[in-house]
Amino acid sequence: MMGWIALALIGVAVATALWLSGVARRLWTLAGATLMLGAAGYALQQHAGLGEHLAVSDAAPVLVAPDIVELRDAMFGRFTGDGAYLMASDALMRSGSRRSGATVVLLGLNHYPRSLTLWTGLGTALTQHDGAMSPAARLAFAQATRLAPEHPAPPFFEGLAYANAGDYRAARPYWSRALALAPRGASYRATIARDLVTLDLILARGT
Repeated sequence: MMGWIALALIGVAVATALWLSGVARRLWTLAGATLMLGAAGYALQQHAGLGEHLAVSDAAPVLVAPDIVELRDAMFGRFTGDGAYLMASDALMRSGSRRSGATVVLLGLNHYPRSLTLWTGLGTALTQHDGAMSPAARLAFAQATRLAPEHPAPPFFEGLAYANAGDYRAARPYWSRALALAPRGASYRATIARDLVTLDLILARGT
């Protein structure tokens, strides 16, 4: 009970600080989403009513590479309402809470059911949770592709999921399509091209 009271007090304190600081109201939504995600993560641990204890991970920590996060931000934009859920998922994955990391993305989809960002992120999160490309992850990537068939993010991250699972041949057509869809002036196009070249080198060495 004391934990929930503390969370409520933190929320009131943050809202007061935002008001006193004269922060634009359009930024309040992002702050509110961040607070909500913190509360959701707290609740997901299912020990909100207990005293202090050491957190126990439900699996090995997931390496969330900073360059992949940077690429994702370049594709989807930074500091968006739906993107805040992926930031929370990243934090949970790094701590080893894979189930909670995937659940947070599902919570986001309750609020943003047509979010390209979150459907793509769900495919990634489910792959991280399962340790392989699962049917559920494929369905999530397929929905992302249906929402934005000309966007390079769904094929790139689906290919990345296959590559992380060691299935480089399956990854290649997805990265090839991502490169074809990437706008010429996009900052991330060179990164996709570089990754595709690296993948080809790996495939060539394996033949």
